[in-house]
Amino acid sequence: MDKRRLKIEQYRKRVACVIEIGSNDDWLSRGYDFFITAVILVNLAVSVMSTFSGLNEAYGRTFDAIEGVTTALFAVDYALRLLTARYIVRDENEARAVVKYVTSFTGVVDLLSFLPYYLPVFFPAGAVAFRMFRVVRVFRLFRITAYYDSLNAIAEVLTGKKQQLLSSVFIILVLMLASSLCMYSVEHEAQPDVFENAFSGIWWSVSTLLTVGYGDIYPITTLGRALGAIITFLGVGMVAIPTGIISAGFVEQYASVQTSATVAREQDISFIKFRLGANDAWVGKKVMDLHLPHGVILTAVHRDGEVLVPRGDVVLMDGDTLILGAEPARDKTTVNLKEIVLLEKSPWNGQLVRDLDISRQTILVMVKRGSSVIIPKGSTRLKAGDRLLLHTKVNLPGGKEFRV
Repeated sequence: MDKRRLKIEQYRKRVACVIEIGSNDDWLSRGYDFFITAVILVNLAVSVMSTFSGLNEAYGRTFDAIEGVTTALFAVDYALRLLTARYIVRDENEARAVVKYVTSFTGVVDLLSFLPYYLPVFFPAGAVAFRMFRVVRVFRLFRITAYYDSLNAIAEVLTGKKQQLLSSVFIILVLMLASSLCMYSVEHEAQPDVFENAFSGIWWSVSTLLTVGYGDIYPITTLGRALGAIITFLGVGMVAIPTGIISAGFVEQYASVQTSATVAREQDISFIKFRLGANDAWVGKKVMDLHLPHGVILTAVHRDGEVLVPRGDVVLMDGDTLILGAEPARDKTTVNLKEIVLLEKSPWNGQLVRDLDISRQTILVMVKRGSSVIIPKGSTRLKAGDRLLLHTKVNLPGGKEFRV
């Protein structure tokens, strides 16, 4: 891949990071999140206000202008997502990534958010039908659920309980069809104009089983009323099934979050964050080849404002920010460390480590010189300004003590 092509791919990847849900560290991506959310809310507010005749007469042109601008922004957002589909869908094949996005629920909603607005220009005869499809832009509000954990919990519960909900809906549909057939058999002779055929009772069964009860269609025979009472009781139970499933899902979700928080506090894992430089030994290596010590895990890799899951085949690069986690030592021994800074007049200034007049109870652990960290060897020569970290039980004047 030539340099120009590589630069284009870097721009596309950066655009994908911006238009997707951003981290708090990436101010441009977070700003785009707030901007597109505001555009969605403004567009929907204008759509609602334009239905009031008084407001529409006074501010109709303003509403049309705002709707035109916001719809154009939806079109631009869709074009950007098509352009960066490879990095949004995470598929190495460009065409397959585009197809996956276009055919997904999110892609269909994004397309219908702006397409019906422009279709009447090319097909004036279908303007009324196209206007109905513009209602689909309401579903863009589902994007907001991804920005907030409290709203995202709703989507997680519905996804996790999908099979149970589908089963309960199937039972309700079967019960509706059965009650419609039964009511037709009982009431057809008494009310031939109301219960004309097997499907004429569907509306009655829907309003009865879902406990709406409009009262426009109702049984008049004794057997029909008895059957209607039984179906009404069944309807209360059927509607309670999906309600109970969703309620149980929220309880499980809340308990899971609480358990995770408790486990996190009990484990007491410590994390450190550092940035790889060009000369670091880990640059160019795969995560599987790092051979980290037991108990140490690489939890995340920050690269160009994007958080990568450190799978084994991820190759580390110059400039990556790594987050390492480690469990604390199981023994309860407290380690006392002391830090001192060498001055010009210090007797250790200019001496080799092996020549230091140091107590047997003292160990020189580390030397920090400027931005470099030196593991001391016998041939290491100390300089003024060095920060020495010592493990010692001896009182050192001017030493800063802390515990590990």
